[in-house]
Amino acid sequence: MANTLPDTGFAGREYPVTEPYSVGREKIREFAASVGAMHPAHHDTVVARGLGYPDVVAPPTFAVVIAQRAESQYVADPAAGIDFSRVVHADEQFTHHRPIVAGDELVTVLHVDSVTQRASISMVTTRCEVFAAAPDGGAPGEHVATVTSSLVVRGEDS
Repeated sequence: MANTLPDTGFAGREYPVTEPYSVGREKIREFAASVGAMHPAHHDTVVARGLGYPDVVAPPTFAVVIAQRAESQYVADPAAGIDFSRVVHADEQFTHHRPIVAGDELVTVLHVDSVTQRASISMVTTRCEVFAAAPDGGAPGEHVATVTSSLVVRGEDS
C-alpha cells in the first residue's frame, strides 16, 4: 500500500513550468455561469471591450482552473504519497496582478510551500505562480496571478 500521508520531503519543491493553457471565451462564460458571476464583462465582448479589456474577462476564481492543472503534477506524483480520495480542500487564496481574459496563454510554476504532519493528518500548502506564456516559448512573461491552496490529507486512522 502507498504511504498513508504525504512525504514531508516535498516541502520546498518547485515543479517545472506547465504547458500553456489557452484561455477560451466560452470557458470563461461557462465558468462565470457556473459560479453565478453575472457581470456582463464575463459574457459579452462588447461590454468587456467597452470597459477596456481586450475580450471577456474571467471571474477572479477562474484562476483555480489553471492552478489545478499545475497542482496535478504534485498530486499525481507517486513519490509524493498523496491518496487524493483522502484530500479535503481547506482554503484557496487568489492574488491577481492583472485580470485573466479570453485569448490569454498562461503557464504556471507550482511550489509546494509546506507539508506538515499532525497525528493522522497532513496540511499541504501549494502556491501556483501564473504567468503569461512567452510567445517564443522562452521564460514566462508577465506575472498574472498567484493561487495559494491549503489541503488536508487524512491518514488511514482518521
